[in-house]
Amino acid sequence: MKVLFLVFLVKQHNKCVVGDQCNLYAKSIGLTINDILRNQIQPNISFIKQSSLIHTATAISMIMFLIGFISSIFSFVTFKDKELRKVGCAIYLLASSITSLLTISMFTLKFWFVVFIELNSTVNSSVLLFDCIFIGPVLKLCLYFDGWLNACVAFERTINVSKGVTFNKKLSQTMARRLVLILPILIMGSIIHEPMHHQLFKHTTQRYELIENTRNISNASTREDSFKLIDEQHVLCVIRYSTSWQIYNTITLYFHLLVPFVVNLFSALFIIFGTARQRSTTRRNHTLKQHIFKQINEHKQLLISPFILLILAMPRLILSLVSGCVDPTDNPWLYLCAYFISYIPPMLIFVVFVLPSKLYTKTFKDTIAICRQ
Repeated sequence: MKVLFLVFLVKQHNKCVVGDQCNLYAKSIGLTINDILRNQIQPNISFIKQSSLIHTATAISMIMFLIGFISSIFSFVTFKDKELRKVGCAIYLLASSITSLLTISMFTLKFWFVVFIELNSTVNSSVLLFDCIFIGPVLKLCLYFDGWLNACVAFERTINVSKGVTFNKKLSQTMARRLVLILPILIMGSIIHEPMHHQLFKHTTQRYELIENTRNISNASTREDSFKLIDEQHVLCVIRYSTSWQIYNTITLYFHLLVPFVVNLFSALFIIFGTARQRSTTRRNHTLKQHIFKQINEHKQLLISPFILLILAMPRLILSLVSGCVDPTDNPWLYLCAYFISYIPPMLIFVVFVLPSKLYTKTFKDTIAICRQ
């Protein structure tokens, strides 16, 4: 029993710590695509000979890029219309279409960077550092910015409903342009600690390799000499947070995920109940309760969309807060699916905002018709 316990401790140590005898690094919380694919890709072997998991993941990433690219371009074509951009809502959605395109492009770049780095054991350190301190933070900036732009859309719709005919379109337009410039600066300021704490960690591992010219020798004594010990150099991108910085990082994750969701949800509820109350005073042939149910039926997408986006974003939060002792090789498909799901929201801008709106859909069709002429 004592031996089994010691074996368990050794395994847990190996999961929580990487490195060699001279250089150890205790894993911090969170899993990245680098961690998920690191032990799934065989180094110095062609991509064609990699496992089915790598081939499937590559196919999924390219399909997501294609869908996201088309959705973003269609949305951009819709919201570049000058008439729509007379109010701030369309300006936010135009910025969101650009951000979504940038997000899905950075997502694809990140995936291929990981594949390239893991396939080639002799990648230059500057390339690894670029992936470490630039691609990851920029990708997170795009995701957060997209979420806040959606919240801005919801908030402006709420103001529109509350003000009614007194809604100031010019002020809305001015505020939207300012927020589109200010938001990325504020978001970057909240996550600037990440590239500051990223660094490259180098360590050496050893493995035995079978010597080709002795593979068919059957003599047992000679067979011992048919293997040679090889030192493998590894360079990883790691994060070294103090306890206080880790707490701040966790608060930032929750803030950028939950606050836009709350804004979206309460805006939807305000629109539904506010509109129902207004109509109950002018149309007395129906009760307030009947007006509320009618508004819920008419604006159900306003309630459904925030929850769908939250559910799709939850895997990103879970992967960011999962224990460093978790070994993704135990269930790589689960972690890969969670990673891919978390990047679905930027692909849905056309489905969530354009298709449910008759005005936006008509504008899109008219623009496409003009382009065809």
